[in-house]
Amino acid sequence: MRAVIYIEGGGDGNQQLESLFRRSWAMFFEAAGLKDHKPRVVRGGGRKRTFDLFARAIKAPDPKRVPLLLVDSESSVAAEHSVWQHLQTRDGWNCPPNADADQGFLMVQVMETWLLADRDLLKRYFGAEFRENALKRATANCATRYAKGKVSFELLARVDPALVEAACPHAKALLNRLRMLVPNR
Repeated sequence: MRAVIYIEGGGDGNQQLESLFRRSWAMFFEAAGLKDHKPRVVRGGGRKRTFDLFARAIKAPDPKRVPLLLVDSESSVAAEHSVWQHLQTRDGWNCPPNADADQGFLMVQVMETWLLADRDLLKRYFGAEFRENALKRATANCATRYAKGKVSFELLARVDPALVEAACPHAKALLNRLRMLVPNR
């Protein structure tokens, strides 16, 4: 069985960015130990569109594929809330019929949180002028400045998934779910 993961973001119609988005996520999942069983990445674009694509996939089940959703939480997640409770409270999204609790995942609060988990990578990528406070301000004096799109995807492709898992419990939950789909685990 193979996961198909619907991920928020990814280039807004720019083919180069869309390709970099998919390639970067593939490299991240490969580095996380899923080389032979990487999920198929579907760029969702906007947040609502990503959810709608996921919900459509749930309505048309395929016994060979498990649809998963990955979106930014956009705010802190209450300790007592599940992913679906958070999405219902924040966005008014209910868990689609036929979807399981372990098919929705969050980047808390945004993808940049995952990048900040690997400070050494950021220092290498941005160079000596990098300052470790807020990511955008941290790169203000760097030759390359942080921006969503090309830079964020290049960093995602290089970030250490073990550091992301250690710093981000929701990322760990996603990677554990993907590993459960790997045969003979």
